[in-house]
Amino acid sequence: MVSVEKKYKNVVVNKPWGYEYLAYENEHVGLWFLHIEKDHQTSFHCHPKKDTGLIVLDGSVDVSFFNDINRLVSGRKIMIRKGLFHSTKALSDGGANIFEIETPKIKHDLVRLEDKYGREAKPYEGKSSEKEKDKECIFFKDPKENQKDTYIFSNCKILVESIQSKEKFLKIHDYENIIFLNGGIITDQDNIFVASPGDVIAAHIVKRLLNTFSNIHPKTTIMIIKPLEGEV
Repeated sequence: MVSVEKKYKNVVVNKPWGYEYLAYENEHVGLWFLHIEKDHQTSFHCHPKKDTGLIVLDGSVDVSFFNDINRLVSGRKIMIRKGLFHSTKALSDGGANIFEIETPKIKHDLVRLEDKYGREAKPYEGKSSEKEKDKECIFFKDPKENQKDTYIFSNCKILVESIQSKEKFLKIHDYENIIFLNGGIITDQDNIFVASPGDVIAAHIVKRLLNTFSNIHPKTTIMIIKPLEGEV
């Protein structure tokens, strides 16, 4: 039986605020690319069964909750737990480009409370909103063992790396965000994941974890996103 998520690999889903498409997936996570037009926003919604992380690639956004608003610019991230209602609005000229990582992969895990486009209480978009991907759409592949692949996309340098040693983590700049796509960091005695697929964690925090827990899962794959501005 083909999974619900699998059918999204070759399509773009049009939205009243822009569009989105699947940019990477494995058995644990789905990574989606979202483009939100300026002054448009997603519905005020939650995901009852999955955690999500938002990472801004280009532009700026406000991520709103019931009681507060977080402004994010290129290179910044936020983690959103299960059941937490939120909405993302693009502020910048040209709109905003975002990665959204979901764990587990349940694309239809969606409850819309409010929506400026009249979609409140409605499910995820159907086939009438889909179109075939074009050559501008990106899809990331897993790198070979102990190797890394480099992509230039949406004004960012994106590294996807197979990483199995503490030393490689220690070389990452402290304030770069590490996105765990597979594997992670495990406690030495109880085999509990303290960093797992779907987590987006600043490198300096990962290094603190590694001060105590040095057990890295042998199939660990990470993504690091670096805005091109300031790159040499």
